Amino acid sequence: MKRYCFALDLKDDPALISEYIEYHKKVWPEILKSIKDSGIIYAEIYHVFDRLFLIIDTHESFSLENKGKMDSENPIVQKWEDLMWNYQKALPNAKPGEKWILMERIFKL
Repeated sequence: MKRYCFALDLKDDPALISEYIEYHKKVWPEILKSIKDSGIIYAEIYHVFDRLFLIIDTHESFSLENKGKMDSENPIVQKWEDLMWNYQKALPNAKPGEKWILMERIFKL
């Protein structure tokens, strides 16, 4: 199994943050299916202030490139991503249009 961790910020607006959290209590079934179909076994999102942290555990065959391709070809995923972008904001050093930034592990016990 492989693990990936990502960070992303939300717009610093309590009402928008609350809406974002509500959407994640009722993620669309098509989104859940696309996540599983890509090879993701387990996923969690953590929240503090306007910062998000995503952890995913995947099958060994999983690739970020394949996930990106699958997402770009799925109109429902694109609709979800467009909706979520209303709440999200890129990290300061993100490339244009880049959302979740892959984090580097610096410690393990």
